[in-house]
Amino acid sequence: MNKHIACFLFIFTLSAGVALSQVSVKGRVVDASDGEPLAGATVSIPGAGQGCTTGLDGRFSLSVAPNSSIRISHLGYRGREKSITGSDAVDFGVIMLETDEYALDDVIITSSVAVARKTPVALSSISSARIEEKIGMQDFPEMLKAVPGIYSTRKGGGYGDSELRLRGFKSENIAVMVNGIPVNDMEWGSMYWSNWAGLADVSRSVQVQRGLGASKVSAPSVGGSVNIITATIDAQKGGFVSCTMGDHGYSKIMFKASTGLTDKGWALTLLGGRTWGDGYIRGTEFDGYSYFINVARRISERHRLSFTAFGAPQWHNQRNKNDGLTIDGWQQVRKYTGESSAFRYNPAYGYGIGGERKTSSKNAYHKPQISLNHWWQINETSSLSTAAYLSLGRGYGYSGQGYSMEYRNRWYGASYGALNMQLRQPDGAFAYGDIYAMNDAGAANGALMAMSKAVNNHNWYGLLSTYSVKIGKNTDFYGGVDFRYYKGIHTNKLIDLYGADFFIDALSRKNVLPENNSAAADGAAFTNRRLTTGETVYRDYDGYIVQEGVFAQAEHNLEKLNVFVAGSVSNFTCWRYDRFYYDRDHARSGKENFPGFTVKGGANYNLTENHNLFAGIGYISRAPFFSGGVFLSAQVSNIINPHPVNEKIFSAELGYGFQNRFLNIKLNAYHTKWMDKTMTRGIDVNIDQIGLNMTGVDAVHQGIEFDFSTAPLGWLDVTGMFSLGDWRWKGYSTGYFYDSGGQPVRSYGLNTVTGKMEIEHASGVQAADHARMSVDLNGVKVGGSAQTTASLGVRLKPMSGIYLGVDYLLYARNYSDWNFNPSDLALNGSKKYESPWKMPSAGVFDISGGYSFRAGGLDASVSANVFNLFDKEYIVDASDGRDHNRETAYGVFYGFGRTGAVKLRINF
Repeated sequence: MNKHIACFLFIFTLSAGVALSQVSVKGRVVDASDGEPLAGATVSIPGAGQGCTTGLDGRFSLSVAPNSSIRISHLGYRGREKSITGSDAVDFGVIMLETDEYALDDVIITSSVAVARKTPVALSSISSARIEEKIGMQDFPEMLKAVPGIYSTRKGGGYGDSELRLRGFKSENIAVMVNGIPVNDMEWGSMYWSNWAGLADVSRSVQVQRGLGASKVSAPSVGGSVNIITATIDAQKGGFVSCTMGDHGYSKIMFKASTGLTDKGWALTLLGGRTWGDGYIRGTEFDGYSYFINVARRISERHRLSFTAFGAPQWHNQRNKNDGLTIDGWQQVRKYTGESSAFRYNPAYGYGIGGERKTSSKNAYHKPQISLNHWWQINETSSLSTAAYLSLGRGYGYSGQGYSMEYRNRWYGASYGALNMQLRQPDGAFAYGDIYAMNDAGAANGALMAMSKAVNNHNWYGLLSTYSVKIGKNTDFYGGVDFRYYKGIHTNKLIDLYGADFFIDALSRKNVLPENNSAAADGAAFTNRRLTTGETVYRDYDGYIVQEGVFAQAEHNLEKLNVFVAGSVSNFTCWRYDRFYYDRDHARSGKENFPGFTVKGGANYNLTENHNLFAGIGYISRAPFFSGGVFLSAQVSNIINPHPVNEKIFSAELGYGFQNRFLNIKLNAYHTKWMDKTMTRGIDVNIDQIGLNMTGVDAVHQGIEFDFSTAPLGWLDVTGMFSLGDWRWKGYSTGYFYDSGGQPVRSYGLNTVTGKMEIEHASGVQAADHARMSVDLNGVKVGGSAQTTASLGVRLKPMSGIYLGVDYLLYARNYSDWNFNPSDLALNGSKKYESPWKMPSAGVFDISGGYSFRAGGLDASVSANVFNLFDKEYIVDASDGRDHNRETAYGVFYGFGRTGAVKLRINF
């Protein structure tokens, strides 16, 4: 509480005073090319961070200080500024905005931005004002949960551990771009939102494009794209300081300052902040910083330059993704949590023998992105926009090690939904202190359990350049290049032996083969080498990816008809360099090349000023992922999938739109067929983990999406959406079994001579004796994302400067994620799966409100958010169990209960 009070006092010392008089201004914003009203345009007070958005008819009204100005902007259009002279009410009438593929005069790559009623894609745009209202203490993806097709979950519940899913596709199949630059992990496509914690504070707008989208980069996604546009050269003079406080010790302080565009063409924007707290989930403490700097120069009317750097160094304790319990298991832990919510329980939370905080799951990372962008207006009809960028990721996550698989698995608080009771205090905390005694008892073998840092650094360099030219009056052509070079550095370093003098990494070293690493010829001396802190265990390799691509798109724009055709060609090259399982002569794997391409087209036809239709179709061939696709066990082996093939995606979309002064409706239907996917599932078998690597997996994702917004009264806005999906796996595939070292498995079972369970290796990868399994998934529902979602939002503006909002969200037909269970293991057999368990439907309410006022000559605001107002208990994630029902489902995680935050902001 003292921290919160200090936070508010800090801000209030910057301003105090009495409210000043206000001027009422209004107007109507339209598209300059066709006079269409622009709903959702942002009308802001430069440097104040205050404003409003236009209604469905493009109209707005706002109260501002006398002799000030307003800024009108909309994604995909050039912004305009209007001055207010005197203190009388002002009606600006019709304000026309011109389209601009380099939106709002920014020196950024925004050629992937779509324009409503022009670009034939299903899209949703979220303005900075909407972000400011809705973000509260949420992770960035949760702000998008009212977008059709979106499902966001925090799963483990740690800071920044949210996951975003779109049309049933997980994050690795959704392209996320910041100012047009792709930021998904290069090795397996995932997004780690904790690395981008400051984005919400610098985002001018966010556009979600579902399906094919308007992205012109050479390696598009399957499910859609999220393009986040940050503030750059359009930044106005001024800034803000803010302080947010919330439940469970949540605290956040921020500042932002901008020079605006100077007379000499320079603009500078700085942002910095810190976020810290205890976490809603027990034992998920966190501390993060964020920074943003943009230096822009308008060199001349033909040349503009912009330098941007931003990052969010952070650390946070986690609840491991494997720590989900069964439904009954969550009820049983109530004996530990008492009156507080059982679903905040963290099986890995605990302390050491000296009372020091211990955890088996921690993440610390800093992933700054730095870009230099240049825009060149070559002549009246052509321009070139180029971004050179780099990302230098540095950080780690905890990775528990064990003398055997049994001890390694003890680091998890749960196994297949059952709470691990071997290391458990009477109060339910993880008994880290007992590890010291256990290691001491087994001193001859060193540490039976030890902790390592899984270091995952990377160096990523890229160049994205787009040439645009207008051909004649109605045709635009875009073409460009997309180059990326990536090196990921992965190693594990021992950091804590829990009282022991050494650690023997026999579990990993037994998989080092003499023919790959001559050091392994020493046999037991190599396998049982005594290691100390700072030495390497489990893995030590570099992953390399080089991608080159070219893309082109032509658009033909008539009065009512907009048609486009686009294509791209790319080449994906990857290889490994391993220092653990291979010696210098064998360290480098072979290079694998995967050419790919995209072809897509579409059209939008504006039937009248109120009605429009659009259609799109496309086909994508993209390389398999580095991890689990090209390399069978990318963490530990250079063994390449013998027959890796590109994934193929066919997608088609139809849509309809209606808008008038009071109502905006969008309806679309989609069909996406995903073919030749590579997928791996693992099973713990006590002595090791056996993985099934499957190729040729197909799926169909199809459905309908509907969303609307209406402003029947000047003080009332209503929004809503409904999304109905039908997502199923198709056909069957054959998979081959591998052990944790990437070696092909021949058999697994009891050795009658030794009396131990053992794995026998096959003579080669996909040889005649290599164990395989046929998996029939035909018709099985795709899990992990609610196939039916709906929302309804009401926003009231009872008087100037005050708003109140209520949002209802419904999640239904949410199936547990299909998984490979121990009972499914059938070497050289087959298995037909049923659809997984369907989780109960759930509906939650969120509320928000705010008040804007003048204090000491400055604009100020107080806002508040309460999420899950009625403290609804509901399941957000689960893995399907043996019997596909409630009783056998495991890995269950519940959504957050009621949380809230209050924010004070002073603008200057």
